[in-house]
Amino acid sequence: MRAFIASSIGVTCAAVLALPLAVPAGAAPDTRTVPAESAGPVDVPGSTQSLPMRTLSAPSGRSTGEPTRAAAPEQGLTERETHPFSLVGVVWDDPDAELHGTVQVRTRATGTGAWSDWQDLETHNAEHSADPGTAERDSGAVRGSTAPLWVGDSDAVAVRVRPEAPDPQDRTGYAVPLPAGLRLELVDPGKDPQQLPATDTGTAAAAAGAVSAVGAQGQTATTSDGRTTALAPSVLPALGKARSEAQGEAEAGLAPGSRPYIGPRPSIVTRKGWGADEKLRERKFVYTSKVKAAFIHHSATGNNYKCSQAPSVLRGIYRYHVKSSGWRDIGYNFAVDKCGNIYEGRAGGVTRAVLGAHTLGFNSDSMGIAVLGTFTKSNPPAAAVNAVAKLTAWKLGLFGANPRGKVTLVSGGSNKYKKGRKVKLNVISGHRDGFATECPGARLYKKLGSARTSSAKLQGR
Repeated sequence: MRAFIASSIGVTCAAVLALPLAVPAGAAPDTRTVPAESAGPVDVPGSTQSLPMRTLSAPSGRSTGEPTRAAAPEQGLTERETHPFSLVGVVWDDPDAELHGTVQVRTRATGTGAWSDWQDLETHNAEHSADPGTAERDSGAVRGSTAPLWVGDSDAVAVRVRPEAPDPQDRTGYAVPLPAGLRLELVDPGKDPQQLPATDTGTAAAAAGAVSAVGAQGQTATTSDGRTTALAPSVLPALGKARSEAQGEAEAGLAPGSRPYIGPRPSIVTRKGWGADEKLRERKFVYTSKVKAAFIHHSATGNNYKCSQAPSVLRGIYRYHVKSSGWRDIGYNFAVDKCGNIYEGRAGGVTRAVLGAHTLGFNSDSMGIAVLGTFTKSNPPAAAVNAVAKLTAWKLGLFGANPRGKVTLVSGGSNKYKKGRKVKLNVISGHRDGFATECPGARLYKKLGSARTSSAKLQGR
């Protein structure tokens, strides 16, 4: 996620289950904001501790009388006990300010008392953001932020933020100060909802049987416009290709037998399934016209999690995006864990074109899929890549998009394409295709070609 080209544009990167499916294609463009209803699971409290940082060391002055050449002071917090937490991040006041330097944390594991080594947080996170000029971006609540890091159950922490040193070759250069208002965010994601028995052999598969009766009885899980009700299941069961295409035909107003290119709907763990506290997010949904493209991300939260912990990781990211970063909801439209389980992200309807905050400049007419983990130097598991192919085959198919095709999108403004520029991209693109960034990591980016091919085959192309 580290940006190769510095950008000062914006800060801040998903959908409610629909049973029966909401209309995805063939309808008039839907950019309205509609009210939402809450149907969150019980007993998933969670909390956020926000700790202001202090100056740890002052820059050493130079005898040459050049104080402006010294590095800015280091900030942080020394080792201290805290309430329990599992995910950490750093935020600051101005969402347009960049943090030029490094952020590292050490944490103490609950129970064992063992301290971790210093771990890096990804400081360049502005590219996962609502687009400039949108209500979400201009709400006044948005803060600058690092990417969050999953550290597991912990009860003590230390953090240090070291500013970038002045270039020794530039004798006229000034030390770049750290952003104002640095705070350490410690997120407790709360306990897993009781209705979702998660296992490392497949969270979605483990819960599918528990909710199959809901679908079989035909109980309505959403309102007519896709809003969640209390009957929403924990998992949206998988459908075969024929049934997925038949539903797509009906909802798009196509004649029976039109055989649209829609892949089989995969099993999807709903927001209720992973324990989203619906009271946290903004109580409205915002939609874009269509889903013409999918941008693939890595969450940069690290790979030190079990698949049974993925719901907790998601709740941590969700709380960090909303309570710490000031976004309306989790930024991604969908998430995938390393076992290949697929999760609903931003609320609004899994079949709908929900406006996310995942790819600065290209959130309109797209969806963002985050693979949980960091894949700069680590290979993504085959199960995760296959899940991306399955999800895109289905969701892009609902909107008539070819996973191996190209699409022209209009930039909302990024460090790679100025606002208003028409850009030709792959229908399945990496985040770095729309923004100068390392995301989704070099190793995951290399797998997108095979994901496109598999996705197109699942559509029957």
